[in-house]
Amino acid sequence: MPAAPKPHAAKPPIRLLFIEDAEDDVILLLRRFRDAGYAPTYRQVMSEAEMKEALCAEHWDLILCDHNLPGFSAQAALRLIQELALDLPFIIVSGVMQEDEAIAAMRAGAHDYLSKNKLDRLIPAIERELREAGNRREKRQAEQTLRQSEARLRALTDNIPGVVFQMSYTPEGMLGFQYLSEAAAMLFGTPADELISGSAGWMNWLLAEDVPGFIEAARVSSDNLSTLNWEGRIQLASGELKWINLRSSPRLSEAGAVVWEGVMWNITHSKRVEADLRESRSQLAALSNHLQRIKEDERERIARDVHDVLGGTLVAMKFEMSLLEAKLEANPAQARERARNVGRMVDDAIATVGRVTRELRPGILKDFGLAAAIESQGEDFAQRTGIACNILCTDHDLNPDYDTSLALFRVFQEALTNVSKHARATAVDVRLMQEGDEVVLEISDNGCGLAPADLRKPRSFGLRGIRERLTSLGGRLDLSPASPQGTRLTLRAPLLPATADEHPNPHRSQHP
Repeated sequence: MPAAPKPHAAKPPIRLLFIEDAEDDVILLLRRFRDAGYAPTYRQVMSEAEMKEALCAEHWDLILCDHNLPGFSAQAALRLIQELALDLPFIIVSGVMQEDEAIAAMRAGAHDYLSKNKLDRLIPAIERELREAGNRREKRQAEQTLRQSEARLRALTDNIPGVVFQMSYTPEGMLGFQYLSEAAAMLFGTPADELISGSAGWMNWLLAEDVPGFIEAARVSSDNLSTLNWEGRIQLASGELKWINLRSSPRLSEAGAVVWEGVMWNITHSKRVEADLRESRSQLAALSNHLQRIKEDERERIARDVHDVLGGTLVAMKFEMSLLEAKLEANPAQARERARNVGRMVDDAIATVGRVTRELRPGILKDFGLAAAIESQGEDFAQRTGIACNILCTDHDLNPDYDTSLALFRVFQEALTNVSKHARATAVDVRLMQEGDEVVLEISDNGCGLAPADLRKPRSFGLRGIRERLTSLGGRLDLSPASPQGTRLTLRAPLLPATADEHPNPHRSQHP
């Protein structure tokens, strides 16, 4: 007894469309499929109308077609498939078909021809065509996905305000573009395709003086495969200059060349704004210095008037009162006492005039320098407020230029005023010294200190004004807690030597 044939491995479902007028032939073909392990679903049609309805109504994996049917043929079936733009494996299975007819059918789109009398090749041919149909389908899907991706990329790049680019070294050793988005036409004034295909390399667009900087940035990016982030200028054919920012990420191509891909931005407007801002700041600083000088000149005028006019008048009054007291008779004691009181008031007025004069126009600053002016101001502060002021000047020969000396002196006055008003201190320690090419003034008190909230106030303890003064000199303010309590202000300013006209004259007398 012969052994039973081995069962075939289960195959995926398959949908067959038979174009056949002989039902026995359909049954024969179905048996071949089932013997091969398929479980086919099928439909049999015999006319063009039936075929069209079947193709439009359902999905089919394979078409098996007889060569000639009454009123229908394989050639007509192939034309219908083409009209419907279908890609289906189409195999002719016929009992009688001439060679020239088979060749014509293959040229018309048939995938294979089989004789009904020789069906050994049926299953292999079917499986081959199914695989090829699957490959074609995957290829179409991949191409469609690629087209969609390209469309999304084009939509994205065309709507980015910057220029999306791909750049690499050309075979001639020049940097050239392989891709530019449409925004390049607006930036360069030249269509993107001309920029890519043109003979002028990327370097020709750069302003000559910016070329070395770009070459160095590109070299570093190429050597390290690091991000290229460069700002520079391009010059258009019209002569117009534009600032650009070029930011890209490099990679190595299969050929070993460095390829940059990134975005190029037009930053001309922002550069102009930056330049305008710098110019405005420079003008503001110049105006501030000018106003400060005017203020100091006005202070000096007022001080001179107070000293020369009011001070002289008070001294004369004091002299007259002395004469009046001497001439009074011995009996009128009360009149004599009043005269003495007037004299004391005049003394106080003269002292006040002197103090105001020194504060408005620190003549001692011009005559004897910054150290002497700070020592004198500290003594006046201690006498007026009762707060001890300990001053240490490590170098009395320290002689900054007059503008720096005046600014530090005014800041010192402001700091002492803040201490007397807010610090609740009993002592102030002051140090004036030179550190490198800077003059340093350190003011420490033993008061209540500054809370973090105080530091955030725009005008807390006059800090804003102090910072502005120092900034105009190129200096800075450091604020820190003092030990064991209180606040320490450290003022630093560039040490510029005084000019010949500014040198203190130790032989000049100090103004009152």
